[in-house]
Amino acid sequence: MKNECLKTRPESNPYEIWRNDLAGWEWKVLKKYQADDNKPSARWFCAVASPFTFGQSELGDVYVAEIKENAVKVS
Repeated sequence: MKNECLKTRPESNPYEIWRNDLAGWEWKVLKKYQADDNKPSARWFCAVASPFTFGQSELGDVYVAEIKENAVKVS
């Protein structure tokens, strides 16, 4: 299986957006390191906005399982 999301995208054009509106978190997926997101250690490079970032985003790797447990895909 080929990974179609291996190139890093800018924050203005993410592959996917995941949100938890109750907690105020948003993950913009900028890169996926693997084609199979169901692996236990699968991770994405994301721009993450939360109540703790004061209207900004922080960039970093996030485990896919953590996002899927706490958010819903909005695009």
